[in-house]
Amino acid sequence: MSPPSGEQLTVDELAARAGLPSSTIRMYQTKGVLHPPRRQGRVAHYDRSHLERLTLVQRLQSRGFSLPAIAELVVAREKGASVAAVLGVGDAEGPDDWVRIRVRDISRLVPTGSLRPSLLRRAVQLGLVRWRHGWPHCRRWALDAGNRLTGLGLPSDDVLDKFTVLRDETDKIAAEFVEIFERRLWPHLAATTGEEDQLDRVRALLVELTYTAETVVIGTLRESIRESAEEFARRHGLLPSEDFQPAWVDEAVPIAERLVDPELDTEVPDEPAIRRFLDRGDDPDEGMT
Repeated sequence: MSPPSGEQLTVDELAARAGLPSSTIRMYQTKGVLHPPRRQGRVAHYDRSHLERLTLVQRLQSRGFSLPAIAELVVAREKGASVAAVLGVGDAEGPDDWVRIRVRDISRLVPTGSLRPSLLRRAVQLGLVRWRHGWPHCRRWALDAGNRLTGLGLPSDDVLDKFTVLRDETDKIAAEFVEIFERRLWPHLAATTGEEDQLDRVRALLVELTYTAETVVIGTLRESIRESAEEFARRHGLLPSEDFQPAWVDEAVPIAERLVDPELDTEVPDEPAIRRFLDRGDDPDEGMT
């Protein structure tokens, strides 16, 4: 229920209205998706606009938008840009939406000579495609990714093989995070909330856990891809040297940062070195580099 026009809410009252933990409200502010409250002294006051923003954030999250994407959208909207201008799609379209695939879409993904019913059926069995009312549908992110991979010239069978492996791994990762939730968060939640608001609290915590897990997985994947790319460069003699200076050496290419500056390789300190660091503390005059 929205607060009446002009009604002021504390952060706990706003959290109760939105069905979210207070920590999530503060996290949304830190991420830039929720505008600051009005302050009187040390007291923060929220109003209807904050509840409406939270409703929007939750709706966009349910459509597959990440918090950084939502923050970008919010900033752009405040500057007068349309949702379509920010996202490059219609106002109601998100990466997790199911979209109908037409024959011309499939022909862009699969060369005509390679298009077989068995290939599309395999995509259905893997969960990439759903068959509804005689038409195939897939998530928008899958269609976009498929178009990019096709543009790179990767065969469809290879793409489906790799997706099978990837899905097995992401299922394991999801199970690990759910196990953490069930072991660490659920007992306290079950003991401190009533049946009426328990489902809302569970949903809010799972949403927060989901986007935290997404951030961790994406960041870890970037590191893995970076290391694999650098190993590929070593195997194929693409390392910069006195006789060979690739065009990208003077550019900012994070994926190849250690190829340009080998000193970025991280040493592994022993425990006494770590203890000395912890005991030393931070030098207040030491600047951040």
